[in-house]
Amino acid sequence: MSSKLFALDIGTRSVVGIILEEREQAFHVVDILVEEHKERAMVDGQIHNVLKVAEAIQSIKTQLEAKHGLLEKVSVAAAGRALKTEQAIVHMDIKNRPIFSDDDISRLELSAVQKAQSNLLTHETAKQTSHYYCVGYSVLYYRLDGEEIGSLVDQQGIEASIEVIATFLPRVVVESLLSALKRANLEMEALTLEPIAAINVLIPPTMRRLNVALVDIGAGTSDIAITDYGTVIAYGMVPNAGDEITEALSDHYLLDFPLAENAKRAINNQEFIQIQDILGFDQDIPKEEIIKAIRPATEELATSISAEILRLNNNQSPKAVMLVGGGSLTPSLTKILAEKLNLPENRVAVRGIDAIQNLTKEEHIPISPELVTPIGIAIAAKRAPVQYMSVEVNQQVIRLFELKEMNVGDAFLAANISARKLYGKPGAALSVQVNGRDIHIPGEHGKPAVIQVNGQAANTKTLIKNKDKIELLEGQDGKPGQATVRDLLDDASTKTVTFQGVMHIVEPTVKVNDVKVPLDTPLKERDKITVETPQTVEQILHSLQKESYLSKLKPFTIQINKKNHYIPEFSTTLLLNNSPIKLQYPVQDDDVIQINAASTPTLQQVADQLERKLVDQIKVTFQQQDVELIKECAHVSIGEKSLLPEDLITNGTSLNWQEVNSSPWIFQDVFRFSDWTLPNSTRSFQIIKNGQASGFNEDIFGGDQLEIIFTN
Repeated sequence: MSSKLFALDIGTRSVVGIILEEREQAFHVVDILVEEHKERAMVDGQIHNVLKVAEAIQSIKTQLEAKHGLLEKVSVAAAGRALKTEQAIVHMDIKNRPIFSDDDISRLELSAVQKAQSNLLTHETAKQTSHYYCVGYSVLYYRLDGEEIGSLVDQQGIEASIEVIATFLPRVVVESLLSALKRANLEMEALTLEPIAAINVLIPPTMRRLNVALVDIGAGTSDIAITDYGTVIAYGMVPNAGDEITEALSDHYLLDFPLAENAKRAINNQEFIQIQDILGFDQDIPKEEIIKAIRPATEELATSISAEILRLNNNQSPKAVMLVGGGSLTPSLTKILAEKLNLPENRVAVRGIDAIQNLTKEEHIPISPELVTPIGIAIAAKRAPVQYMSVEVNQQVIRLFELKEMNVGDAFLAANISARKLYGKPGAALSVQVNGRDIHIPGEHGKPAVIQVNGQAANTKTLIKNKDKIELLEGQDGKPGQATVRDLLDDASTKTVTFQGVMHIVEPTVKVNDVKVPLDTPLKERDKITVETPQTVEQILHSLQKESYLSKLKPFTIQINKKNHYIPEFSTTLLLNNSPIKLQYPVQDDDVIQINAASTPTLQQVADQLERKLVDQIKVTFQQQDVELIKECAHVSIGEKSLLPEDLITNGTSLNWQEVNSSPWIFQDVFRFSDWTLPNSTRSFQIIKNGQASGFNEDIFGGDQLEIIFTN
């Protein structure tokens, strides 16, 4: 048993009516009628004069009813050229937030689509987003911190961005179609998009995973659809098509437009084309000459189409290009288009109805690429009719145009729910000043919204069906930025130092608004913080309240007769990690500081270091006996007090130092330290020093051998 399908393809130049029968999983084209518009009732795929279009529809309906009986329902398509395409980019601050999830990306994509919709409205007179259906979008790229990246999932950084290309169908296009059909006493049985209709019959679902471009070249526009990943990813249109070729012929040969159109159609089946120019001259022009005349216009058409294909396909050539529509028959177009897209010639081809699987036709119906879209509309009405669905979004009823599998994001777009509601607002930042530098502590990130479909957890990519109930519980706003003084200090601000064998934690001195505070003090907006971090040994000792050690570290200096003398041997030693240093030396974490205090020296030790003598002492041998000679060399006092060699001398003492008994030792001095005396006899004697004759007034030195020898 066969069922009859009636479809209309309402184009810029004409209306095509088709009767199709379904016969056991196959389709048979029974009849086709073409009715030219009597005046310009269509502009860029949108009905501008409903009455005139309705007249053309009524004429076709009447003629077909005469042959095939009553026709009450019809399938139609919205023209691809009526689609509006916009690009948009959104940026998102992701600093200090969890890694990106699939839900985060879906929400970011939805935000980009809404921005594209907003961009579209700035170019249009209508300012209501409800005047457009989003029929699809594709992501051009993701970026992380300005660098392009394959996916944002599980990524972290400072800023994420996404750019999409989204396609919208004006609601008025659908409404004007319904009005024209109603005037012709027809009911819309099914609705589709022209590019989808052509794709449905030319590209089976199994092939849609391939990246293919389908171009429907009509009279006024060329409609483009791109498939990839099993679906249509982008739609586009260029305002160049077959009319530009016709106009090139008209200008070159001075032909009336209808005659130029007839000459163009004759190129593919005649070797010589007969024309009559506006002056009344008849000519027979070789086909090759006409092809050469339209070459510049063909180049321009191919350039426009290839540029739009690349734009829609993320600046990449597709795997193949299929051409349908009357303008696809333009000579050399496939070859030029292949060159523009850097594709082999056999990857760009014109497809007629003979390429449609499981299709038969009556003999009088031509095999033409012009008929692919009308047949596709009829078949799409049977196989994949586009319907409306009703869903509830937060108890508001929303009607959606089912051009594809619909998801929660589509419902949000239709309900004008801003993507901003999918996340709570971030908390306000806390602004403070640290050592004169402005610091901003970001607020907490907002919490994501909770989405439910029929009471079940969902996300923006969850598929929906008719009568579904969607609830959106808006995300909670983040808390304002908050911090303590300690949060603003880096690890280097606090040091662990060992001093005199005891470990200490050295923290910086912090003032907030000139008041000294603990490190755990909470900060308020516009607080001014000054941080003084101990860096040197001296600053560390002050921080540890060990100032008493600083006095011990003064260099050991005394005054002798009002002249300063520095004696390092009696100075206290300052060590850092067992190496001598000065107080201004910087201290690092885990350093060990040690102060080794010197003992207070005696006067004798001071004299020794200054190489001064308090006493002069020598040993000699006299009359075969050891004799030690001692005499005071200096008289040292503090004020009126005389000092002994064993008296202690403190740092900073002022001494009076007088040299005494500075004359050298002579031979006769030995008698003061020896028990030997000269006899009272008058015997003569000889004075000997080191075996040589000497005298009582001769200088002697330690170690000398002295003796007196009697001669009689």
